[in-house]
Amino acid sequence: MNTIIISRKVAKSQSCKVLKYKALITCTSIFFSLVSFSQVKDTTSVNQLDEVLVSAVRVTTKTPVSFSNLGKKEIKFRNLGQDIPILMNYLPSVVTTSDAGNGVGYTGIRVRGSDATRVNVTINGIPYNDSESHGTFWVNMPDFASSVESLQLQRGVGTSTNGAGAFGASLNMLTDNFAKDSSGEISNSLGSFNTRKHTVKFSTGLMNDHFEIAGRLSAIKSDGFIDRGASDLKSYFLQGTYVGKTTLIKALVFGGTEKTYQSWNGIDGETLKNDRTFNSAGAFTDEQGNARFYDNETDNYQQDHSQLLWNEKISDNWSTNFALHYTKGKGFYENYKEDADFADYGLQSVGAITTTDLVRQKWLENDFYGTTFSANYKDEKLDVIFGGGWNKYEGDHFGKVIWARNASQSELGDRYYDDYANKTDGNVFAKANYQITEKLSLFGDLQYRSVNYKANGVQPTLVDDTFNFFNPKTGLTFTINSGNSVYLSYARANREPNRSDYEGGNVKSEKLNDFELGWRYLAEKVQFNTNVYYMAYKDQLILTGGLDDVGAPIRSNSEKSYRLGLEVDATIALTDQLIIRPNFTLSANKNTDLAVEGQNYGTTDIAYSPSIIAGNILVYTPIENLHISWLQKFVGEQYMNNIELPAAKLADYFVNDLNVVYTFKPKTIFKEIVLTGLMNNFLDKKYVSNGYMYDIYPYYYPQAGINFLVGMTLKF
Repeated sequence: MNTIIISRKVAKSQSCKVLKYKALITCTSIFFSLVSFSQVKDTTSVNQLDEVLVSAVRVTTKTPVSFSNLGKKEIKFRNLGQDIPILMNYLPSVVTTSDAGNGVGYTGIRVRGSDATRVNVTINGIPYNDSESHGTFWVNMPDFASSVESLQLQRGVGTSTNGAGAFGASLNMLTDNFAKDSSGEISNSLGSFNTRKHTVKFSTGLMNDHFEIAGRLSAIKSDGFIDRGASDLKSYFLQGTYVGKTTLIKALVFGGTEKTYQSWNGIDGETLKNDRTFNSAGAFTDEQGNARFYDNETDNYQQDHSQLLWNEKISDNWSTNFALHYTKGKGFYENYKEDADFADYGLQSVGAITTTDLVRQKWLENDFYGTTFSANYKDEKLDVIFGGGWNKYEGDHFGKVIWARNASQSELGDRYYDDYANKTDGNVFAKANYQITEKLSLFGDLQYRSVNYKANGVQPTLVDDTFNFFNPKTGLTFTINSGNSVYLSYARANREPNRSDYEGGNVKSEKLNDFELGWRYLAEKVQFNTNVYYMAYKDQLILTGGLDDVGAPIRSNSEKSYRLGLEVDATIALTDQLIIRPNFTLSANKNTDLAVEGQNYGTTDIAYSPSIIAGNILVYTPIENLHISWLQKFVGEQYMNNIELPAAKLADYFVNDLNVVYTFKPKTIFKEIVLTGLMNNFLDKKYVSNGYMYDIYPYYYPQAGINFLVGMTLKF
């Protein structure tokens, strides 16, 4: 299992303009017209076609890559409203956090110490990371876990994929498979902090052996552990599927809206001791001198995705995948600003008055569209995939003042800044596994990626860069016997800076050489994976510990740095009823000869990179339909900056969750009723999982103590 990191929203979203959208619809209708000639009744050979949709970016045990899979059954046991990162918390090398403290709203994940801006995420093989910030904003897709069939987390560089390079991990998700039989599902859950989730799902099953329509509607609300850390989230998922003997076509639309009260300010050490839930966002003093909080200090966003996926099995050896996609994103942050300078908002002074209280909105309106494609040839010895993608991002950034105590010469609808960004990202790759002998296989992977990024900001031209990256990968897997195999691999990765990196001044693209050595053991009752990695970076963009004015992490280049670690995970069946799944990571994460503002600090720990991460899941099944899981997570101490200030150290923490799932099949209209209970942090550990530095002063994000969620799912 594995890790990822999430960072703050700074330039979310994606999509395309109306003409391009019409073109996409036209292409869609053409594809369905072509497929209509393929009338076949036998669907038995297409049961696995869904998995082929992500075969271009996924790996198996034949590939010399460290990875973890998470299936639908494992996901649904704890899917009571918390975000996908929280559901992945117990994978190896993963550290998660939540702004609101309870796993709803803005959540984050790091893998091997790398934040979300450096973790590649794809949905059905299509890039999801924001093109400008490189971040992944799960809050834009609430309850997406309810529509995920499976996910795979590849640690390290992994294999070639679409979108930005993977510098800590890559995560690919496959959405729901088609269903042969009709079904319906109603899920409701509630819990601490007034958290509740409501989900409705349906599937028509295969109509005339060929067509299925399936969908989902979800609503999640929570007050959050942190004061005013509220979330109001809604989402939808609609999928149409055509199934033929050798053909699978899916047309999907999904998305969501979110409104979250901002909770990314954190709290200082003194407040942490006395008032863990305090939130300073929206605080101001009115004209009578009363301390108040602005009631709409919120983040508001809507993101809508369209995907057309076509998998064709041409012969026993050849299959192809082709996809078109379009994403539209639009939303804003709203802030109350006290004593704001007129000049910062393009306003003139009013006599001797040069400042005013005001309410501003910082808008993002973006389009992302493109295509991905691959062809796979497979025989007894050779498995080769040729693929690639072309994607275009068009983004607008603008600000409005919607209220001011002294409005100066402003007019309704004026913009105090109006910026743009265009990014084109194309790549082609070829990767193959070749069985040299019965025991030895060779893996090779070559990718060429070209990126052009243009944007303006405070400067007339913030960035106008073109990058051409060549990313080779190779490795060997040696099968010792039926239960043991070892592998060795090397991978090269390059990636461009993000928008906020350019806003910070001179910045360089980063480079990585990743070496991995692993051993896999498989027996009847034991599965064991161990992996040693050495990741050598040039100009790694490390987190400095600081945040910008919208809560996005500030990064800077570290000329030389590395991550050296050991990852171990296992599944052990102690009895027929009792299984344990331990994992741990031991690592050294170092900057070499780090220089900050002209001062050399020598070798230091990389920020947000604990040297020990451990997890364990103990699963007890006393009877077939009752599952009891005890989940444990330990994260060692870590620094919030790169110069090892004592004040910047986050203490280690150890948390325990309890998950109970009972399923029964009543003789009623319902096929199945599932009762789920989740008690998070049941030992009531007062801990902090994340924070930042304001100069030399630490600020913290405290997480909730003991809290619970309970749910019921009715299937019919």
